Amino acid sequence: MTTALKLDAHALEEAALFLRDADGLLVAAGAGMGVDSGLPDFRGNQGFWNAYPALGSERIQFEDVASPLKFYRRPRLAWGFYGHRLAL
Repeated sequence: MTTALKLDAHALEEAALFLRDADGLLVAAGAGMGVDSGLPDFRGNQGFWNAYPALGSERIQFEDVASPLKFYRRPRLAWGFYGHRLAL
């Protein structure tokens, strides 16, 4: 076993101890991670509008469709939007 593997195993064990003793866990990730992975950005009009044309053709901003209210008022659009994102 190499030294790097020993260090990684120790770090994982230490992290597991921290997690076990924690009251909660908060994971924060920036939106840029998705863009770096090849997903369109969500807020830019040239981003997700091009990837999900139903938003652009109806002039719907990302912030308007990404809300619980849209599921109530236009459930087909909201489910289609999130289903498309999941498929990406």
